[in-house]
Amino acid sequence: KGHGRGQDLGRGKSVGHRCHLSPRCAPPDAVVWPQSVEHVQELAALCYRYRVPMVPFGTGTGLEGGVNAVQGGVCFDLSRMDTIAELSLEDFSVTVEPGVTRKALNSHLRGTGLWFPVDPGADASLCGMAATGASGTNAVRYGTMRPNVLNLRVVLPDGRLLHTAGPGRQARKRAAGYDLTSLFVGSEGTLGFLTQATLRLHPLPEATAATIASFPSVGAAVACTVQVLQAAVPVARIGGCLGPEVGLGIQVLAGGLSAASSHPEFLDEVMADACSRFSGMGLPTAATLLLELHSSRHGLAEQQRQAEEIVQLNGGSSLVWAEEPEQRGQLWSMRHNAWYAALALRPGCQGYSTDVCVPISRLPNVVVETKKDLQESGLTGPMVGHVGDGNFHCILVFNSQDPVEAQRVHAFTQRLGRRALAAGGTCTGEHGVGLGKRALLLEELGQEGLDTLRCIKAALDPHNLMNPGKVV
Repeated sequence: KGHGRGQDLGRGKSVGHRCHLSPRCAPPDAVVWPQSVEHVQELAALCYRYRVPMVPFGTGTGLEGGVNAVQGGVCFDLSRMDTIAELSLEDFSVTVEPGVTRKALNSHLRGTGLWFPVDPGADASLCGMAATGASGTNAVRYGTMRPNVLNLRVVLPDGRLLHTAGPGRQARKRAAGYDLTSLFVGSEGTLGFLTQATLRLHPLPEATAATIASFPSVGAAVACTVQVLQAAVPVARIGGCLGPEVGLGIQVLAGGLSAASSHPEFLDEVMADACSRFSGMGLPTAATLLLELHSSRHGLAEQQRQAEEIVQLNGGSSLVWAEEPEQRGQLWSMRHNAWYAALALRPGCQGYSTDVCVPISRLPNVVVETKKDLQESGLTGPMVGHVGDGNFHCILVFNSQDPVEAQRVHAFTQRLGRRALAAGGTCTGEHGVGLGKRALLLEELGQEGLDTLRCIKAALDPHNLMNPGKVV
């Protein structure tokens, strides 16, 4: 309705952002719900003709303000395009539309022996996960979205249709021309609409085991992670809380395996305590690692023994490998609820999650410096990380009505980003640039790098209509 009145859309002033942390709601002038790629093409061509900004929307689970319509315009809600178009068990691939979420796909795959392991925590749109370059707890073994996307069907800003690897193609590797698929993965809606993604699937592991270990220090927990990886223990997930001590574990065979597994996760003592209270699991307050192994039934016992030796070598607690699927579900549910556990530390306050990624060798120093910075700044900021790939998050809980505290949070996030850059890392390993990290992107890439991104943007979107004000 009103599509012919382009002069009335996209004329609003750019919305201000309070320290880039709590952006005021910047709603679009209109919302459309296309139900086919042809609808998207038609609507995009119309917006392009009248120079109306366009903002793609999947499930709204992004963390850097990517769906804020800072220049007004039309929001394209793609959730009604929810077809799983093609599943090839022999080729280990599936093609999905943007309305298909991670959990919906894995539910559809139940019984096939395959799964899609990229798990950012939220039940996000798979095309949205591609658009933001998402990863999560399983990345140490299965990779991020980038290597798991084989092809994308993209509607360009003027309505033209692009298949980034060619129509219908799903080769596991290719050396034909520029890698257009990787260009659009992580583009955050600034280059076009991702209306279909062909994804790489993985076989479910025959057996899985998970456990929690506490350590005397952050350095010991991270050293343990590095040694586990160096020993080629098949860790699928490894992360933690920088704080509590624990000895709960879980072992599950493939028949009872859910679609989340394999990595080391790290929690600091603040986050461990928060998660313990929120979940009722009774974790000690200490630097904590959550580990999950994926293997064959035959090899699992030996790998558990290896992991136990390395944990004990680094002063970690004794490990208990639990056997019930429910326990394993409890463990990862606790981790995935870290956001809510953090918010419960200061009821009525707002949360802001930021992330960085550094080389694993630099992780202990960066984490220790960050914790010191949090304490000196007087901020509540529990930490959690996918330490197997050097990525960690701070969940900053603050009073958004207190401009002084909000400014301290903003200043801290900028220092954190620069600390990661100084350590040879990146200002964001998972969340993306969006609104809040544009200045840091310049520092990370340099002027030539940013100018190159802007040239690509101008070539595909010469009128700056696709999600304007984001990334570049």
